[in-house]
Amino acid sequence: MKVKICGITNLDDALAACEAGADALGFVFAEEAKARGRYIDPDEAYHIVRALPPFVTTVAVVVNEPLDRLHRYLAFMDRVQLHGEELPEMCVQLGERVIKAFRAGPDFSVGRMLTYPAAAYLLDASVAGARGGTGALCDWASARAAVATGKKIILAGGLTPENVAEAVRTVQPYAVDVSGGVESAPGKKDHERIRKFIHHAKTSLA
Repeated sequence: MKVKICGITNLDDALAACEAGADALGFVFAEEAKARGRYIDPDEAYHIVRALPPFVTTVAVVVNEPLDRLHRYLAFMDRVQLHGEELPEMCVQLGERVIKAFRAGPDFSVGRMLTYPAAAYLLDASVAGARGGTGALCDWASARAAVATGKKIILAGGLTPENVAEAVRTVQPYAVDVSGGVESAPGKKDHERIRKFIHHAKTSLA
């Protein structure tokens, strides 16, 4: 089970996540994340990424950014995660380095998801007026339907050290993603909760 710790804003939290066994780190470049304390300036993220150990995937989380800016991010990040109203054509242009996020609410369609040629798909909770990071649970039934396509599905939305094992056993995604569920304060991670989350996620199917 792969684990992504998202909403990284400082080197201390990034290194703690790596030491705990995180497979990927998410850096939120979307301005709307400022309200939850999870925004990081791309220049700051660049310096954190340079200090990370090898074999940890870095992901730029963005909303409706122009293609040229995404290419600039990909000069120092491994992947971009699209959370806006981007079109499938953008995924075509970015190739295998793109993750497309969807909100698994009443309007979610597996068929529409598949029109986006992404390396992986992230499913988050559907909350009116929010694109993610709400702490609400994703619809696990929709996530199971997405997993059934055989595509790489990243389950996000309301995951915590207390419920991630159940989520993994129920949905059996490719990976799980957490931000607020391992925070001690907005934008600051609780390192013990990170360790517990990763441990429970990776041992849930043992």
